[in-house]
Amino acid sequence: MEKFIIIGERIHCISPEVRTAMETRNPEPVIRRGREQLDAGATYLDVNIGPAEKDGEELMKWAVTILQENLDNVPLALDTANKKAIAAGISVYNRSKGKPVVNSADAGERLSNLDVAAENDAIAIALCSKHGVPKDNDERMEYCQLMLEHAMELGMDPEDLWFDPLTLVIKGMQEKQVEFLEFLRLLRDMGLKSTAGLSNASNGMPKHVRPVVDSVLAAMAIECGLTSAILNPLEQRLTETIKTAAVIMNQTLYADSYLDI
Repeated sequence: MEKFIIIGERIHCISPEVRTAMETRNPEPVIRRGREQLDAGATYLDVNIGPAEKDGEELMKWAVTILQENLDNVPLALDTANKKAIAAGISVYNRSKGKPVVNSADAGERLSNLDVAAENDAIAIALCSKHGVPKDNDERMEYCQLMLEHAMELGMDPEDLWFDPLTLVIKGMQEKQVEFLEFLRLLRDMGLKSTAGLSNASNGMPKHVRPVVDSVLAAMAIECGLTSAILNPLEQRLTETIKTAAVIMNQTLYADSYLDI
């Protein structure tokens, strides 16, 4: 089986440090956060520039260039509501370590992000949603199939679609967690790849509880077929759980030093 893909989430304009760095075009904090996540086990880095309506194309080009030039052409997920900015980032992207990821498409207003991915031979994260939270797995599957059919009409390989069932907050949506895991099994049985923003589940919980919840959910989701996740790789308990799951599922050869690899 393929290695589980960790997409590092810490280059996000919601962070005051990152937002200021993007506004002033200061590369140091962005590169440092990228390097820290790669050292902690990330495969991809998510680069979230927000809506970026004014200077999105220039900003995404800048972010892609400084990260790849300084971090050995690290593969990136380009995260913004600005489609032109995604295309601009891909135009300067080095594919030697992996295709770019378009984050993200859905079955509603953002369906056209699949067109952006298809036009640029990119991977697309496909949210199994149209307007808000789907009511059940039947609705999720309806959106999944709609996006799969659209992508294939565009000539995309199903391997380049990473379906996200939506990770829902446990505080307030506890009853929805089993559905999330069941949908991951459905995607696995269909031979489709998947991803999730795992930390969403623990939103609003006490700080000491969140790593426990995130780690247990990660282990359960991986067993159900989850193939990648957007998360904070600096959370040691979480990354150790992912590495251990790979050993237990015989995806990684055991060694006494496996946690350090």
